[in-house]
Amino acid sequence: MTDKKIAVQFTMLTFFIAYLVSGALIALGPFGYTVHNWVHTFQQFMMNIPFAIYILSPAIASYIVLRKNKQVADFMEWLKTVFYVKNNLFPYLFVIMGLVLYFLIHIVVSGRTEMALPFYTLFLSLPGNLIIGGLEEAGWMYILQPKLSKKYGFVLSSVITGIIWTAWHIPLFFIPGTNHGEGLINFWMFAVQLMAFRFFYGAIYTISGKGRVFMCVLFHTMFNAASPIFGTTTMTWAGTIAANAAIVLVSIVTVVMYDKKHRRTLTLTSCRTL
Repeated sequence: MTDKKIAVQFTMLTFFIAYLVSGALIALGPFGYTVHNWVHTFQQFMMNIPFAIYILSPAIASYIVLRKNKQVADFMEWLKTVFYVKNNLFPYLFVIMGLVLYFLIHIVVSGRTEMALPFYTLFLSLPGNLIIGGLEEAGWMYILQPKLSKKYGFVLSSVITGIIWTAWHIPLFFIPGTNHGEGLINFWMFAVQLMAFRFFYGAIYTISGKGRVFMCVLFHTMFNAASPIFGTTTMTWAGTIAANAAIVLVSIVTVVMYDKKHRRTLTLTSCRTL
């Protein structure tokens, strides 16, 4: 019951914060308010703070709900869990492989090789994308998807979280100045990506050792940083279907293989104990 209560509280609080703030941003649009993707002045920075609250709503709700339910003692314990970077090499390689696979398939299928931005901008934009993107997983993968997975399993929990995640993103398409601020023109293509990536986040979480969130934060951060660079290659339906189908397939195969290996290890351990 505790898991269900925490998951419900987290989801409700996340949407309350996100829709309250994003609703205000949308309402202010006709009066000249706009989000600035590239901040050059202090005034622009201050105008982006409400948008940052919207994007950080899963992380904010995560801490509040976990603290309220005595799952973490204080902010530092929550922060140390989110940024627990110690892991073996394989999860890091898996994160890189996912990025390469996704964008490479898009490039091959679309036949486009041009980059919208120089590659080095990936590294320059990592800190900003950690805050505006990566820390979402401090909620989705710290609370929601793992708790759903306990009850519904890997596939169904990925689908349910994907639907919730998609609904959370809808205001982005109406807030002036965002990368999605042209309305729902590209919404369905984006929704396919969101659904597929919940499978990949679930796979990352599984192979990283359950309870370790950082690898999901890292992938989200790196993907958001890389997306503007390869933006011109990812806007075809053929590439979207091919790349995201590959991501889902790799995720499912990885989790199945990991579970088989884990069960075999447990069996061998039990035999040795006997």
